[in-house]
Amino acid sequence: MASITLKNIKKIYPITREEIRSNKRAAKKAKDLPPEEGFVPNLQITDEGVVAVQEFNLFIKDKEFVVLVGPSGCGKSTTLRMIAGLEEITEGELYIGDVLSNVISPRDRNIAMVFQNYSLYPHMTVYDNMAFSLKLAKLPKDEIDRKVREAAKTLEITEILERLPKALSGGQRQRVAIGRAIVRQPQVILMDEPLSNLDAKLRGQMRSEIIRLRQKIDTTFVYVTHDQVEAMTLGDRIVVMRDGFIQQVGTPQEVFNHPDNVFVAGFIGTPQINFFHNIPLSIVDGDYYITIQNRGIRLAEKYQTALKANNVPEKRVVVGVRPVHIEMAEDGFTGVIEVSEMMGSEVHLHINLNGDDIVAVIPTANLDLESVSLGKEFTFNFNPNLIHVFDAETEKNLI
Repeated sequence: MASITLKNIKKIYPITREEIRSNKRAAKKAKDLPPEEGFVPNLQITDEGVVAVQEFNLFIKDKEFVVLVGPSGCGKSTTLRMIAGLEEITEGELYIGDVLSNVISPRDRNIAMVFQNYSLYPHMTVYDNMAFSLKLAKLPKDEIDRKVREAAKTLEITEILERLPKALSGGQRQRVAIGRAIVRQPQVILMDEPLSNLDAKLRGQMRSEIIRLRQKIDTTFVYVTHDQVEAMTLGDRIVVMRDGFIQQVGTPQEVFNHPDNVFVAGFIGTPQINFFHNIPLSIVDGDYYITIQNRGIRLAEKYQTALKANNVPEKRVVVGVRPVHIEMAEDGFTGVIEVSEMMGSEVHLHINLNGDDIVAVIPTANLDLESVSLGKEFTFNFNPNLIHVFDAETEKNLI
């Protein structure tokens, strides 16, 4: 088993000067267009080429399960492939254990990788697919058989060892792909969006399988996904990425409860957090207040302490309120229900609050469902202890 250390990692994909000029022109033109008409590339274009990953610093402890999460094009898969040795590192240092691994070939890193598309040999049985790397290593036949059957038992696929991949379901194929990885007993297992090809029910089942698998085998996992639900349920820590940069590293609960910036707050959490933009932060009798829809709200003590300690002046802020922290109230904000989504134990409401779309998650226990039907007025409030306040200019959390 091994830890992984990434120090100042940078990845640049070289492109021609004409491509650089063309991309720069496109980016400049896009900035002059309304958002719905233009586009701004996710990745930075420099004279060296396209910068896919930059200033990436991370230490992954031995036997830790770390999830890289972010939108498409943020650099998470590129980072994973650099750890695997499938992409060259432009700058920086990669250590696997105590060994500098930048120039070590992929086959010598003792790393296994599980891909999105399974990558099984169609003409080989499940047994032969799992045994293939062990045969290349020229292990004795009895040892190969023991390792394959132990991995198959762990993944509960013993009964399908003689089948071909075409005779398997998507979930079974993914188990075989994972089995092929763990049979080698690698020091690190890398997973690149392994569940994205499965339907919702199977994804839920496979998440549980991966959690159980992690408890059975002692190794280091690095998992890539764009699905924040997977990130929150699987990872010991999650690394939120955007445009090649790390935005925040922390446990799922830390990132959910205290997002470092507006992007992280908006990306983590389902349904997505509600934002109130351009909100005035004022000081009244030495205390900090925000004003939303003409209602003054005194900030919680944790904000009072932090803002006073940093001598923060009056300014404009962005306020975030998670849907699960919105409650029905007799007095508060009143809007009109435009969408009502019944989810069984809870109902998701989209409320038009003077032009703002506010999402609320309300438990259905003891709830009069007629009161949350379309077109009804809905009055709600939220606990000031459970809101997030960000600087409107820097988008950084103010505590």
